[in-house]
Amino acid sequence: EECKNHTLAANRCFASNCRPQKVCLCPFLPLHPLHISTHLYIIQHPAEENKVLRTVPLLAACLPQDKCKVKIGRRFSEERDPELSTVCRKSDTLILYPGAEAANLEEFILDSPIYPSTIIIIDGTWSQAKDIFYKNSLFRLPKQVQLKTSVSSQYVIRTQPTNRCLSTLECAAAALSILEKNDYIQETLLRPLQALCSFQLQHGAQIRLSKEHLLKNGLYPKPMPKNKRKLRKMELLMNSVKI
Repeated sequence: EECKNHTLAANRCFASNCRPQKVCLCPFLPLHPLHISTHLYIIQHPAEENKVLRTVPLLAACLPQDKCKVKIGRRFSEERDPELSTVCRKSDTLILYPGAEAANLEEFILDSPIYPSTIIIIDGTWSQAKDIFYKNSLFRLPKQVQLKTSVSSQYVIRTQPTNRCLSTLECAAAALSILEKNDYIQETLLRPLQALCSFQLQHGAQIRLSKEHLLKNGLYPKPMPKNKRKLRKMELLMNSVKI
């Protein structure tokens, strides 16, 4: 049976692959797209596009179409995407990507003479996001920021590298609530993610612990890698060192 809540969610119910009514997420979406002034650009790795339980469609369903744009690809340049190039060159654009050069978002907006109007977030596994960030010079033009959080991810049906890693939706929810100075935004964006995880757990999915937790507690199900680089990454996870 198809979803009967389309009108409630202004036709934002993932029409191309609509969920059965009993697990429909439309009741957990806001009645109208959230009113925000910040522009959000999601740079999505092509491998994410075909994953069933991805979070970006939930995020996009909660926001106005003109404030949330998804760009799919591995490589971006001024020739391939003039719009994105222009956005990256603006002084009020931020990119959310952790690292030694990244400023804490909350602290940055307190001191910045120009208040940010746009934030870019990369969607993919950590290795995919790292590849996109470092192999596209455009993404090193905006100010690099990160979230300061000790909260564990609520996206419990997908394995995260560490206990501190968040899904794309969770990152966007936290960043937008800070930029818009409105905690309601984060609560609203997390609601369909919480419902998605709840439905999946009710229908046989299991809670996925982070790789860091599994390694620390001797529960990692696979043999340790022989590749020295991969082994070093495993050791860093076990010792709670940022990688």
